[in-house]
Amino acid sequence: METCEPVTGDYPDELRLPLLTASEARAAVGYMHLLETLDLTPRGQAAGQLASDLARRLPAE
Repeated sequence: METCEPVTGDYPDELRLPLLTASEARAAVGYMHLLETLDLTPRGQAAGQLASDLARRLPAE
């Protein structure tokens, strides 16, 4: 019978920046909502749905 050894690894000590700041994410959501109004195809509707989904995940200001 094999025993499971814990997985170990080295992690950098430097702090990582988030992919987007909260203000950048809010701006991106705004641009996606704008795209929804400008593109009346299903692609524009998808951008609006994604914007709504992302907006719900953003912390309140």
